[in-house]
Amino acid sequence: MPKQSGKRTGRLDKQTWLLLVVNGLFVTASALSGTFIGIYIWKASKDFILLGWFTLLTHVFMAITFWTAGYWAKKGQNGTCLRTGIGVSALFYGIVLLLGKKAAHYVWLLGLVQGAAVGLFWLAFNVVYFEATDAGNRDRFNGLTGVMGSLIGMAAPWSAGYLISKSTGESGYRIMFMISLGTFVAGVLVSFLLRNRKPQGRYNWGLPVRVWKVEQTPWRPVVGALAAQGLRESVFGVMIGLLVYIQTGSEMRLGNYALITSLVSFISFYAVGKWLKPRWRRAGMLVGVLAMTAVIVPFFFGVSYKTLLLFGVGTSLFIPLFTIPMTSSVFDLIGTRKESVQQRVEYVVLRELALNVGRIAGMAIFIITLAISKHPTVINSMLLFVGCSPFFSWLLMRGRLTAQHGHKIS
Repeated sequence: MPKQSGKRTGRLDKQTWLLLVVNGLFVTASALSGTFIGIYIWKASKDFILLGWFTLLTHVFMAITFWTAGYWAKKGQNGTCLRTGIGVSALFYGIVLLLGKKAAHYVWLLGLVQGAAVGLFWLAFNVVYFEATDAGNRDRFNGLTGVMGSLIGMAAPWSAGYLISKSTGESGYRIMFMISLGTFVAGVLVSFLLRNRKPQGRYNWGLPVRVWKVEQTPWRPVVGALAAQGLRESVFGVMIGLLVYIQTGSEMRLGNYALITSLVSFISFYAVGKWLKPRWRRAGMLVGVLAMTAVIVPFFFGVSYKTLLLFGVGTSLFIPLFTIPMTSSVFDLIGTRKESVQQRVEYVVLRELALNVGRIAGMAIFIITLAISKHPTVINSMLLFVGCSPFFSWLLMRGRLTAQHGHKIS
């Protein structure tokens, strides 16, 4: 059984705070260079579709890693799995440093390594997160994670953009990749303070498939909702930063953009994490998804720095209303029955596979759309279509946002 550390008070224990520190180091290293790795590949190739293939391969290998690494986590090696994920992330930037401008010719290798790294880290992180939190402190933990991510999102990309803009040639990028590599190494060292959990029995390899055979299982709509969430994440994760760079031609302006949007996100995550009660999740999530869709419409009147900033600020302001209820409700569902708690690794894998199915589908739509036409109206229509997907998450989750029952999958 996971530790019920904050059931009455909502407080977080030492292991939970340590998990936040490890997450902070991982997110910092990722934000420093991850914001610009797509720009780096695009500048070397000037090819949107190649960048799409890199992202698609990352999601494919991430999904494979989640499923196979679940066996490792089930054996109680969560800390080891977490460290390996951070270490492989360091390896990714080591490869980028070695390849230099030739990195664009090896997107298959970069996608494989990046996918494996992210899959290992987030599988272990989510399992430990579930074990260290409960329904009483989960929204608080998610709020703190969002606040920390927003603070890092303000400082790291801006600092990276400033350094790159003040450097000549590729030197700024290389320095940032080296700093990221070092930060990942620091994350590995800190992660040794996390405890491995006891083995949890035999790993159920087939649960993601068998879940569909259970009549009236609550996991069917949840899987669909997660896939819809992933659909939006992948496309907008690639497009927005790249569009900002193309419109401005400046890494510094991209850093400023990240600073502004992350500042708004920081305030919003703090407020939602503190004041959004479980009974308000359903209404709050609906407001969030409608607003997140509305801010895409200005693109049809022209893509500019102003419309991108409007989109970024609007999304940052309202996305916590979507992500906090979504994340908390899914993990609450895992924790509502003894049987699902015992299979928590498998359910975390199921969650991540569902998200990655959506991400892969989103990137496939992105690649196919750009292969057919690069006309602004076509691209904007694709963005609006993909951007509406959180509404389908809400439709599928609305019955779960206040529900507190689970279902056994054997």
